[in-house]
Amino acid sequence: MILALLSFLAAPMVIVDERETMVREAPPHGGAGMSTAWRISDSAPGRTMEFRKRALDNGASIGLHVLGHDEVYYVVSGQGDVTSDGSTSRIGPGMAAYLYAGADVGIAQKGGEPLVLIIAYPVVK
Repeated sequence: MILALLSFLAAPMVIVDERETMVREAPPHGGAGMSTAWRISDSAPGRTMEFRKRALDNGASIGLHVLGHDEVYYVVSGQGDVTSDGSTSRIGPGMAAYLYAGADVGIAQKGGEPLVLIIAYPVVK
C-alpha cells in the first residue's frame, strides 16, 4: 500500500541532462588518479536504483571494495582491468562486468584513452 502511494506521488518520469550532474573528483574507494562523475539518477525522487556514468582519466582506478549489492560496470569507451575476488579481466566498449554482492571489486583504466563506464546498482535501504 505504501509503495503504491509513493508510486502515485512520484512524477511519471524524470529527464536528466548529464551536463547538469557532472563533477570532477577522485575516484571512489581510495582509487588512484582523477575522474569525472555523472550522478544521473540522484535527481529521481523515490528511486530504487543508482545509474551513474564515470570517466576514469589515464592511470585512474576505482579502488577495491566489498560490494553490499550486485553491481554492473558497462564500458562505453576505453579499456579497463576489472577485478573481482582476485580474478582480473580486461573489458572494453560494449562489454559489461556483472559483479556480485560480497565480492571485493575494483577497476583500473588501461590504454591510451579514458575509461568511460556506466555503473548501475540497487539502492540499499
